[in-house]
Amino acid sequence: MAHPVRGRGPAPAPGHVAAVLIGTLVVLGGCSAEQRDEWSRLALPEPATKEAPLIGDLWVGAWIAAFGVGFLVWGLIIWAAVAYRRRGDELPKQTRFNIPIEFLYTLAPFFVIVPLFFHTAERQDQITDIRTEPDLTVDVVGQQWSWTFNYVDEDVHEIGTVNDRPTLYLPVGEMVRFNLGSPDVIHSFWIPAFYMKQDVFPGQPNAYQVTPDREGSYVGRCAEFCGVFHQSMRFDVEVVSQEEFDEQMDALREAGQTGLIDPPIRGAYDDEPLNPDDPGGDR
Repeated sequence: MAHPVRGRGPAPAPGHVAAVLIGTLVVLGGCSAEQRDEWSRLALPEPATKEAPLIGDLWVGAWIAAFGVGFLVWGLIIWAAVAYRRRGDELPKQTRFNIPIEFLYTLAPFFVIVPLFFHTAERQDQITDIRTEPDLTVDVVGQQWSWTFNYVDEDVHEIGTVNDRPTLYLPVGEMVRFNLGSPDVIHSFWIPAFYMKQDVFPGQPNAYQVTPDREGSYVGRCAEFCGVFHQSMRFDVEVVSQEEFDEQMDALREAGQTGLIDPPIRGAYDDEPLNPDDPGGDR
């Protein structure tokens, strides 16, 4: 008995395909230059430090490698599906193994992993190098649930609270060293436009250096879940001229915010909360 032939459905009309392509081009053409620049950076924000390209280039390179591997794998899958599709009732020749192919997919990943490892280690050494004497040192304290900024060279400080974001002022073109510490739990000091993020450990100081090279207003945040009010651990960053930076330091002095703040250390054995106004805080 003959079986009915099953059709594959009507093929898409050439006009429909052309309409989709034209619509895609219109959408892409309507994007702003800023959006196109962001796509070229693969979703990274516009860099704001001299060191940012060290991370940005590594990010873009890793994505290029990932896309290359993806296209190769997808191509092989499509090729195998087409070349070895079922024809009639006879199955393609079945094999238990293929030494050349198995050798290829065992060796090929090393051609991706080795270059990525080399460039990652190289950039990491450059990014974490703090041997150069900085122009400005800021001791950053991450506490539940805000930030304290000690301008060591100016002997002034800025303290944030859950309800009031602190503002970090940095002079443009000056190398800044961030000394990171925490009195309570692990935080993570992150300014997305600087492309640099580093964890803030209690009892284990961390540090890194950057040189802001573009004036502007930026947002910083904690990138490590650190408790109930983790979402409140945001801060503003203002990269300004040297003259405006000096004015801000003078304003802190006039406000009586002189000296460096060393918040009390609180460990798991401590019965007192860090903030007297927060009796329900984590112990």
